[in-house]
Amino acid sequence: MRLDKFLKVSRIIKRRTIAKEVADNDRITVNNRVAKSSTKLEVDDIITISFGNKILTIKVLELRDSTKKEDAQNMFEIIEEKRIQ
Repeated sequence: MRLDKFLKVSRIIKRRTIAKEVADNDRITVNNRVAKSSTKLEVDDIITISFGNKILTIKVLELRDSTKKEDAQNMFEIIEEKRIQ
């Protein structure tokens, strides 16, 4: 599954176009490598996202093409959430 689609379906980022923009600005890494929006994800990949003042590190638990809001949390596990000052 593409990185931008995973971020949208899992509801980490609300819109796929925003997920693409964030990835294409080198603010996302997958397994410690800078990732583009088209990067293919696998289960157990580690994703690190830099949002303005926050860094979020997650582990991919499952890949789904679509999901309900209450099931989206089951697609990933938050490893670390860090605020930057």
